[in-house]
Amino acid sequence: MSLLYPQLHSAFAKLRAGCAGKRVVVVGHARPDGDCIGSQVALARLLKLEGVDVVCANPDTVPLRLQFLLGDTPFVSLETAQAEQRVAIFVDCADRLRAGARFGDAFPAPLGNIDHHLSNPGYAEIDLIDTGSCATAEILAGLAQDAGLALDATTAMALFAGIATDTGQFRFPATSERTFRIVADLVAAGASPSVMGYQLYERETFGKMQLVQRFLASLETFADGRVCIGLLPDGIFAETGTLPEETEGLVDYARCIEGVEIGALVEVRPGAIKASLRAKNADFRVDRIAAEFGGGGHACAAGLNVKDEPLDVFLPRLRAALTARVEAVAATRL
Repeated sequence: MSLLYPQLHSAFAKLRAGCAGKRVVVVGHARPDGDCIGSQVALARLLKLEGVDVVCANPDTVPLRLQFLLGDTPFVSLETAQAEQRVAIFVDCADRLRAGARFGDAFPAPLGNIDHHLSNPGYAEIDLIDTGSCATAEILAGLAQDAGLALDATTAMALFAGIATDTGQFRFPATSERTFRIVADLVAAGASPSVMGYQLYERETFGKMQLVQRFLASLETFADGRVCIGLLPDGIFAETGTLPEETEGLVDYARCIEGVEIGALVEVRPGAIKASLRAKNADFRVDRIAAEFGGGGHACAAGLNVKDEPLDVFLPRLRAALTARVEAVAATRL
């Protein structure tokens, strides 16, 4: 049977061999999502089976809705990982700073970097990057299958959840035939679509519904209806009794409107503004728009953060960038 990732097969073997005899920490990004946590858990468990002393660490805590994926996988603080002199493998991080400045500074020369973001330049001793994959979890699942590694149910579920969330439940353009072949093997290994669906999509809080309500009420379209932006104001989390992690998925309400090509969620925080961008088509390269503001991501999904900029300055800049992008793409389609 042909390999799913022939171009990464030897590098994955080198990475695993390089972990032998070392203490390893698998690092994920700030505000971790399903692909981040799923990839961390899966890689840690695969390395542990090979006798590696391995833990995971993030700049932010594991979201409540993703904690069902952890099993007995240990997550520790940055301080603990440093004190134990662990070498780092970054997963789902387009660059080291995606894990925050503290983690980036703590691990300036990581052993490994496993990722699928277009903007990843390669920053580790061993880089395993495939921008054609729908998720970092897809890469890991495929590499594990190519290497003949056995997956237990917890590992399979972590990888399944990572793929399912990063594909929008298998709806986004990066979803491929390979994705479904890999997922079929994960289900055979014990991943449960029904459990994943319940844990991720059927346990919303009342506060989350209030966030949805406020976000929908704020939606506005421009650029002839091709762009839609929604806003969550400063103080909304305290007002609704929610956490920032509960904004997951909100931006898709803006993107899914008929005629809209790019949807955006803007969150106002004390001293900072965060924006999430989603496009229906890879032609719109929202990662490039995000890069104009110091962010990054995928062609169809990207994010950015700006500090100490008033909303009345930031929003016109974002609107102008989004409008310019949809007009540029429209011109190429004439």
